[in-house]
Amino acid sequence: MAITATDIEHLIREGFPDAQIIVQGDDGQHFAAEVIDASFKGMNRVQQQRAVNATLKEKLDSGELHALALTTRAPD
Repeated sequence: MAITATDIEHLIREGFPDAQIIVQGDDGQHFAAEVIDASFKGMNRVQQQRAVNATLKEKLDSGELHALALTTRAPD
């Protein structure tokens, strides 16, 4: 079964329950996500993206999630 944008959102939400999360994409392989979370305050972008990717590690490692364009930031 192909991964969906909703699946990705749920996985990210497990690690960032209070985040604003928007996931787009409908081809089952290529997605874009925006994650805004207070825990990112003081982190650089690489650290933020590594934290989000950690929530998706299993899907990325298995190849089920092929590509994810990721935008992260702390709230204003």
